[in-house]
Amino acid sequence: MKANFGLGIATGTEGLMYPIPYSSARDVVELSVYAEKLGFHSVWGNDHITTQNYVREEFNGQPPRYYAPLLELAAIAERTTTLKLATALLVIPFRNPLVMAKEIATLDQLSGGRLLLGVGLGAYREEFESEFGKAAHGMIRGEMLDESIDIMHRLFTEDNVTYEGKYFDIQHAQCYPHPVQEPFAFYFGGNSAKGYKRVAKWGTGWLPALLTPDEIKSGVEAITAECEAVGRNIKDIDIAPQISVSIAKTHEEAVARYERSQIYRHSCSLGKSTMKGRDATQYLDRNLLGSVDEVRAQVERYIEAGVNTFSALIFADSNLEETRDHMQFFAEEIISKYSG
Repeated sequence: MKANFGLGIATGTEGLMYPIPYSSARDVVELSVYAEKLGFHSVWGNDHITTQNYVREEFNGQPPRYYAPLLELAAIAERTTTLKLATALLVIPFRNPLVMAKEIATLDQLSGGRLLLGVGLGAYREEFESEFGKAAHGMIRGEMLDESIDIMHRLFTEDNVTYEGKYFDIQHAQCYPHPVQEPFAFYFGGNSAKGYKRVAKWGTGWLPALLTPDEIKSGVEAITAECEAVGRNIKDIDIAPQISVSIAKTHEEAVARYERSQIYRHSCSLGKSTMKGRDATQYLDRNLLGSVDEVRAQVERYIEAGVNTFSALIFADSNLEETRDHMQFFAEEIISKYSG
């Protein structure tokens, strides 16, 4: 059994999955360089533009440090050679698709075709209200996402693009040079019927969050049906869930580390949004958590369900020193055994 393993980097996870403070912009680069040395396949940066209301409340107004993910990945690209550079997720409705396409194509060129673009709708209304004000209430993010991806796909494959939609009107636009990759690597988040259709239509990867192996298997079956409907093969889709890690010499040590981590508190909070309808406290089934033997067994369950890449792994730690040690132990016990 083989799989790839990616590291979730703190471009937008302070106050959410990591405590405040956790890492500077330079720390993010250095941790990514270390990840490549350990044998990680990729690094995945999250995307937030302003502080969420519940984070302000939990940390008494102390602001988290959110960094521009594409700029961080550009800096990482200059310090690495094989590491894939990825977003998990870039919130597409925040951005103009023509400007975004140029930035993405440039980063793919700079990195020699190492960019994997995970895209999504965004989970927090207050971020859209901060950017768009009252206009945010009339926006349908799914429609904005679909229009933007359609535009970028055409800009990456055509020489002259005109597009008239509900949100975007683009006339005779060009984005040259195109990305190195062909087809370009679009990964889609979410776990819904519309999300499955987007994966089948445009995607090279599926990037859900905090699903059990059984839920992954169900999603793969749904995407397989959508791929067959448009003449694609599910084997061309990278199944790449986002989950967390707490691995230790004993089960008790791993569980204790996880339960005192910020990622555990964050996962519980998602019960009202991203994970609505699912039990986020069922963490043993939704993560890589436990002793070495337990984590290996869970890795194998995910692979059997269809997983190719364990993307954006978040390590249940309180500071960078803990994370580096945790990453090394994980690399020695897990990556060395299953790395594809």
